[in-house]
Amino acid sequence: MNNKLEVIGIDHGWSMMKTISQVFVTGVKEITTTPALFGDVLEYEGKFYKVGTVRQEVKDTKVEDDSFYLLTLAAVAKELKRRGLAEAKVFLAVGLPLTRFGAEKNDFIKYLTKNKRVSFKYENESYHIEIDDVAVFPQCYAAVVDKIPAMAKKTLIVDIGSWTIDIMPVINKSPDESKCVTIPKGLITCMRSINEQCVRQLNGEVDESEIQNIMRYGRSDIDDEYFAIIKAEIEDFVDKVYNSIREFGYNLKTTPIVFVGGGAVVMKNFGSHDAKNISYNLDVKANARGYEQLATMGLKSTKRL
Repeated sequence: MNNKLEVIGIDHGWSMMKTISQVFVTGVKEITTTPALFGDVLEYEGKFYKVGTVRQEVKDTKVEDDSFYLLTLAAVAKELKRRGLAEAKVFLAVGLPLTRFGAEKNDFIKYLTKNKRVSFKYENESYHIEIDDVAVFPQCYAAVVDKIPAMAKKTLIVDIGSWTIDIMPVINKSPDESKCVTIPKGLITCMRSINEQCVRQLNGEVDESEIQNIMRYGRSDIDDEYFAIIKAEIEDFVDKVYNSIREFGYNLKTTPIVFVGGGAVVMKNFGSHDAKNISYNLDVKANARGYEQLATMGLKSTKRL
């Protein structure tokens, strides 16, 4: 096995898994028989799993079952394939919400390092990895770490993810942890409210993938009645995000605000605040990119890379 460390940043979202080059649905389901087709199929410890179909149900933490471990293996395989590797010593760079960082960090590291050496197949190709170590970073901060040096004296970063919204003020180019807030009302809650209204008004649901496309592009060829409900609920979600920011004491007209995460495009497409103090980082892989960058910097500083 090559002793060169492969640093792999992974953003374990409740809706989407992200690396610096890959995005796939946070879904993994066991296949009880040998599959006929191996696209997006993980084989681990004698079992087969289909990856990336329907997203997992949200749980209290990401370590309650093997789902995120299996999804991590899939993410590693996708990255190693891109790098032309089947064997590697891997350094995982991952993240957690700001305000749950301290409480969950050690459990997440223990979870991801439970097996030092791992052999598995992904899409019928064999991989042999050694988990060297895991570094955990605060999400939201990671998404903008490369932008902080150029930020104004006080800038508010709002990371809208699948399950949480992280609000982080950056003052004099340094995050103010004492005023960081995590709100458990991300995009999944918006999608739930959309389907509640669709059932209530039209007696039918809309597939989450269709809702996500509307969030991403702001339009759809879906039935007009459903589209009207979806649009209204997304606009209501956006208003609630702005109201939360206002409630925490920030002036929406004067505070520089940067929206990041999967919800940044939603704020851009459906928000009514089109002011010059508001900007959007639309790279959904920004946190994964930041994790990898921070880990690489740390490893270089200790001469490990």
